[in-house]
Amino acid sequence: MSDRVRTWPALDVRPVSDLLQASLTDYDVVAIDERTPDDWRIFFSTETERDRAASGLRGEFSDLIIETVDVPDENWAARSQASLRAVRVGSIIVAPPWDVPAGPEGAMVVVIQPSMGFGTGHHATTRLCLAALQRLDLRGRAVIDVGTGSGVLAIAARLLGAESVIGIDDDADAIAAARENLELNGQVRVTLAVGDLRSADRADADLVVANLTGGLLEAAAPQLLGLVRRGGRLVVSGLMKHEEQRVVAAFAPWTVEHRAEEDEWVCLTLGASLPPPTAPRAS
Repeated sequence: MSDRVRTWPALDVRPVSDLLQASLTDYDVVAIDERTPDDWRIFFSTETERDRAASGLRGEFSDLIIETVDVPDENWAARSQASLRAVRVGSIIVAPPWDVPAGPEGAMVVVIQPSMGFGTGHHATTRLCLAALQRLDLRGRAVIDVGTGSGVLAIAARLLGAESVIGIDDDADAIAAARENLELNGQVRVTLAVGDLRSADRADADLVVANLTGGLLEAAAPQLLGLVRRGGRLVVSGLMKHEEQRVVAAFAPWTVEHRAEEDEWVCLTLGASLPPPTAPRAS
């Protein structure tokens, strides 16, 4: 038997910026070790993807210092996540299993097991979406969470009173992680499915949540709109401030009902103004 230790392809990058974070969505990143806010070690699925990212990022960011490394697999993922603590957004607390608050007054707790590449509530876009969900009355509503990742938004929607919640993601590993998180949250019922937008029934949701990227939102706007029944709402995030105008235009004639921003990331609640009823013609 070989004594060779598996290694993970990674890049050490600095300085870290919001634009760099947005660009990373173009690559198959499996985990990020934020050694300092300005110095990240970014892990990739393969050496080929790591090298593609290095080439692309060097071309895009002239001031970026990039070092290619192969990191021995010494339980680095668990170590990098061990310092995570519970995060509170309004009446919702997102907590790893080792930091679940005991009987938090006036709050609902979503337990999320940190895993490679999926949301833990610590990213600005997740927090923005959690806040947006709490601005809406979800009681008795049907919700679809597109790109569900860890399932944190889907679980939160159910706790906020949604009657049915579907979480879809084209990444089978994400759905596996979301299923594990459902088990951590007791009796929360969410339907999970591996697939893309075509996996969801058209015009069947009162609310669609899509925490993706600006480019994906712009490209998928017609499909996302097609999932919402008349009078419904869309919550979209993952876009940055400089992408906002293009994303809003892609969803026209729907308009922005609420906007929130954190660290250059933007979250929009979109709705369609319904035309007034047509008066019956006089006979």
